[in-house]
Amino acid sequence: QVQLMESGGGLVQPGGSLTLSCAASGSIFSINAMGWYRQAPGKQRELVATITKSGDSNYADSVKGRFTISRDNAKNTVSLFMNGLRPGDTAAYYCNAGIRFRLTDRFNEYWGQGTQVTVSS
Repeated sequence: QVQLMESGGGLVQPGGSLTLSCAASGSIFSINAMGWYRQAPGKQRELVATITKSGDSNYADSVKGRFTISRDNAKNTVSLFMNGLRPGDTAAYYCNAGIRFRLTDRFNEYWGQGTQVTVSS
């Protein structure tokens, strides 16, 4: 089985910074894309940022220039540095990864349990 464990959420004032981290553990053969999504109360889950195994990243327009995604392939981790946080960034943030357990397997999508980020004065 695979587990994605997020950490780093919390309460921060507007304009502040936070770094979220996610570690994938289990009998993992390889991981392709990893990413962060978020879901605010009453809203659908939305993409925040993704990063390929080779390091190509993609961001939602609302976070471009403020958030930076990175990953460590050797450690199966992905991080999200969030700067210039706004109240509108308040949400539960979820880690996502495409994982396979053998070379011949297809990649399946896995999710973490989520970590809460609250931006408020």
